[in-house]
Amino acid sequence: MALLIDGKKLAATLREEIAAKVAVLSARGVQPCLAAVRIGKDPGALSYSQSQAASAAALGIEYRLVELPEGQDMAAATALVAGLNAEAGVHGIMIHLPVPAGFDGVKLQQSIAASKDVEGVGAENFGLLAMGGAALVPCTAAAAFACLKSVKPDLEGCRAVVVGRSAIVGKPLAMLLLAANATVTQCHSRTRDLAMHTRNAEVLMVAAGNPGLICAEHVSPGAIVIDVGTNRVQVAGLDGRTTSRLVGDVRFDEVANIAGAITPVPGGVGPVTAAVLMGNTVQAAGNQ
Repeated sequence: MALLIDGKKLAATLREEIAAKVAVLSARGVQPCLAAVRIGKDPGALSYSQSQAASAAALGIEYRLVELPEGQDMAAATALVAGLNAEAGVHGIMIHLPVPAGFDGVKLQQSIAASKDVEGVGAENFGLLAMGGAALVPCTAAAAFACLKSVKPDLEGCRAVVVGRSAIVGKPLAMLLLAANATVTQCHSRTRDLAMHTRNAEVLMVAAGNPGLICAEHVSPGAIVIDVGTNRVQVAGLDGRTTSRLVGDVRFDEVANIAGAITPVPGGVGPVTAAVLMGNTVQAAGNQ
């Protein structure tokens, strides 16, 4: 049975490190501040912001939920972000997605100043990461990489396969692995004979957004499997009732019997991602 990579435990360790950095900044008279912009009344965004507020408070980070009043348009949202960019007391900015019709969430994210782009979704931070510069790394990619490093600190020469090529997870993960001197193969939805590539991996990182994509035939014995997928599916119970369940891109029960280490879903990359967002906020405060 594979070693279970406990994301909750790793996140707790990261929060201790973040709290220590916050204390150093506080001694210099700086309190890190994260401003989260919420447009509309999406219940998921509200729940997420409440969770963020609690996490920030526990670490000594100021959390400011900025809500755009109803009846406003994209121009008003852009002006709001510009105001936060200019505010010296705000060190990090993020946009809660999804945004209502008539708003462009991606465009708003790209309007965030690179120094305050704590989700690491802007083109400038992406470019810095690609060039080996000091970037604010996309949170989920950084979290997946942290999970990997917790069980395999030295990746030099390691055969790594990334399944997925999104700009916020798959591509940044490949760049992080390359920077650690791994030999990287990137696969995606158009890859022919996916299993041929993944079976060659010592490290398999899956961020395809396809529930149950990776099964036993895709994994070599002893490989480290990092499942970034977060998919909500409907499952029929023995009583005939259908319930909603969170699953990854990896068929955990199959793969856990073959892999050397694996992240569960939930409880793997997810908790670490939340901690990385706070860590990026503190990093941004220190940089500024």
